Amino acid sequence: MKTKILAALLTVVLGNLTAAPAWAQTLPRLYLATEPLPYAPSEGEQAAGIATDMVRDIMRRAGIDYTIHPLPWKRAYTAALERPEACVYATTRTPERERQFKWAGPIATADWVLMARADRKFALRSLEDARPYRIGTYHGDARDQFLRARGFDVDPASNDQTNPRKLLMGRIDLWAASLGPNSRQTLARLGYTDKLVPVLVFNRIHAYLACNCAVPDRLVARMNAALDAMERDGTAGRIRRKYDVQPAQTARR
Repeated sequence: MKTKILAALLTVVLGNLTAAPAWAQTLPRLYLATEPLPYAPSEGEQAAGIATDMVRDIMRRAGIDYTIHPLPWKRAYTAALERPEACVYATTRTPERERQFKWAGPIATADWVLMARADRKFALRSLEDARPYRIGTYHGDARDQFLRARGFDVDPASNDQTNPRKLLMGRIDLWAASLGPNSRQTLARLGYTDKLVPVLVFNRIHAYLACNCAVPDRLVARMNAALDAMERDGTAGRIRRKYDVQPAQTARR
């Protein structure tokens, strides 16, 4: 009887041990989630923008099958945490998130900027000078977490696009924005160019494809190798120039 029990247990254990490698040896279709912000506009159901162009070329070179799903940010981020074949982009790489994902990139950089109404005068030499003010953030993103962790007075919005309106209405003093060329163009289209001004760049971040920890290491390595090749042969530079990119490119959360 003991022998039979031990044999049964051994079968279960071996089954569990072999299940993961069997999955890992396949080439799963990756589920890529991203947020269709104005900073990275969508075309119908297809995501577009600098980061998406970078990702598409990475996947093509790496020979990885994928689908892209424009989603609200929290859903996109949660999908990458929960789905074994999922990644989310363009995701700010922070110490708090480091162990939650496997990382491919960076695919973008961006400046975190405090924006103010043009008719208000701020003399901010450092982020610490902004401590007396109420700062509009996007709930759950890296800027919100960064400022909260440092004890700033934040007023989170469920949609980052509401923050410029809150700023103009006087509901917040400053808006913690993530700015690249696409975002500046969006502000211009919305008529904010002469109404909102940057008063302090307080961080420059790198954004990545953040993949679920179950995504095979070799796929992540292939993504990073593809990106390296894009940088070497000039493809990455051409993508940036297509969007008239300055040193800071579009990045999101």
